[in-house]
Amino acid sequence: MASIQEIAETLHQAALQAKPIPQISLVQPISLTQAYEIQKILIQYRLDDGETLIGLKMGFTSEAKMQQMGVHDLIWGRLTSSMLIPNNHITQTNRYIHPRVEPEICFRVGKDIDGELDETEVINYIDGVAAALEIIDSRYQNFKFSLEDVVADNCSSIGFVVGDWMPVSQSLKNLNMELRIDHKIVAYGSSNDIMNNPWKSLSAATRLATQYGEPIKKGMFIMAGAATNAEFVFANQTASAFVETLESVSLQFI
Repeated sequence: MASIQEIAETLHQAALQAKPIPQISLVQPISLTQAYEIQKILIQYRLDDGETLIGLKMGFTSEAKMQQMGVHDLIWGRLTSSMLIPNNHITQTNRYIHPRVEPEICFRVGKDIDGELDETEVINYIDGVAAALEIIDSRYQNFKFSLEDVVADNCSSIGFVVGDWMPVSQSLKNLNMELRIDHKIVAYGSSNDIMNNPWKSLSAATRLATQYGEPIKKGMFIMAGAATNAEFVFANQTASAFVETLESVSLQFI
């Protein structure tokens, strides 16, 4: 039976080499607590390689996402500096195993958050909101995983693109959200699909970060979660995310 350190190393190498591995849970059982321990070690490998921790991401915040992946709980992962891709830039498809994209809303933290905040409190700690596009890329074969598998794999995180920052005073309720590939709408949802209100997702991020002892610092990004299913993207395609009242974002895959 592999140790959590060995599992983290296997996942790290799978990402570096863009080669999928079997599900951990099919080889040996792991608890959710162990999965988060594996994730923390996995991120430490990235930090040891010179990356910095720049934010958090929420997962399975929409009913569509939970149904798509067959899981039943809210999860969270960490974002590092190499994952941030400039808007309207190009990315190499061979960096990934089987990439998918999804439209999201991203928050920028304006001051340190030291504990759990509800959705009415947390707005006072945010100094910008933006449309975002996330690339997810499970390190598991066939993009199949259990809840514990995906948490250990840092919630399939691999990259994200953030648009222009907008004021936080505006309402984020019931905003149309679209995912486009080569200018064709392939998925459509609403900001209400993110826990009925993206601010609730942000509140959940403060709760989970506090629970696991993860500080949320000024300047960090928090990805609120997707409002639609994730869609596969391939070489020579351009993926774009559109959020009503926010700027769109785009990324070309080559």
